[in-house]
Amino acid sequence: MHSRFYSAWRGALGLGLLASLSLAACNRSGQGENAAGNPDSLAAGNKPAPTDTLKIKRLAMQRDSLKADSIARKNGQLPGAILPGHRIVAFYGNIRSKGMGILGREPKAQMMRKFDKVLAEWQAADPSIPVIPAIHSVTITAQGAAGADGKYRLMNSKSTIEETRAWAKEKNALLFMDVQVGLSDLEHELPKLTEYMKDPTIHLGIDPEFAMQTKKVRPGKKIGTYDAKDVNYAINFLARIVSENHLPPKMLMVHRFTKGMMTNYKNIKLDPRVQVIIDMDGWGDPVLKKDSYKAYVQKEPVQYTGFKLFYEYDPKRPPHHMMEPKEVLTQLTPVPLYVQYQ
Repeated sequence: MHSRFYSAWRGALGLGLLASLSLAACNRSGQGENAAGNPDSLAAGNKPAPTDTLKIKRLAMQRDSLKADSIARKNGQLPGAILPGHRIVAFYGNIRSKGMGILGREPKAQMMRKFDKVLAEWQAADPSIPVIPAIHSVTITAQGAAGADGKYRLMNSKSTIEETRAWAKEKNALLFMDVQVGLSDLEHELPKLTEYMKDPTIHLGIDPEFAMQTKKVRPGKKIGTYDAKDVNYAINFLARIVSENHLPPKMLMVHRFTKGMMTNYKNIKLDPRVQVIIDMDGWGDPVLKKDSYKAYVQKEPVQYTGFKLFYEYDPKRPPHHMMEPKEVLTQLTPVPLYVQYQ
């Protein structure tokens, strides 16, 4: 399934990248001719103007963006886009931690059997839309300790990341790599994931709850926040990777369960190369969860919507319960296309 998305996209943007490379080549050859045609110039101490590689990349990105916009206007979306034609059902956590979610809480085989059951339930609840499994792994995790640089975050080891990727491949699932920046920021943390994001099956999640730079306290003391400019940075980061590597559109999932977690939502600038999901991930009784979804997702729309279900916390106070697929499908508007279990 995922290879089909990838192949369709390669053809669609191949010409755009070719044009970008051609322009860069023309600029370079032009400078060479000027230097060769004036042999006295170097002797006189005049050097050829340096190539502005950043400007070239910026122009290439602008052309790719315009091409993407044109294709999206004509066809409704870019080739290989997963949403809105599918529903993603994800298991969340970290395979090395029992406390972060279902991924690490239970033995792998037991967890995978539970995952199969959940996927089947969702497909049966809404046969009209194919369900795609996803492993949503917290890859950069907020910490209670400052660490050597005082940024209160830690990236998973390469071996943990590769083992998580293997779990996703074994399941024929997408992989979301989730980022909790602590007192760092997206500009310093997202580039660490660049090589992984070149895989067409890997997508990104960012969690404002643990973005503490403006709060000036360590994670866990207050609920953090992102502004539209932070979301836009993540969108542009992914869009560049899509263009440079001939990839199908990426997905960006943003956690949210309070108004302050995401400010100036109207200033988020969508790009057809990146599909944005706002995921209501607060826990509690169904009434509270539905009210939060309405307030922070439905009334402040961005693009696509998600909803989180908690195995441990949602049913914590009887008679509360974790909502069933049919409840989510019939009681939330718009109906979420991304559902996450923690």
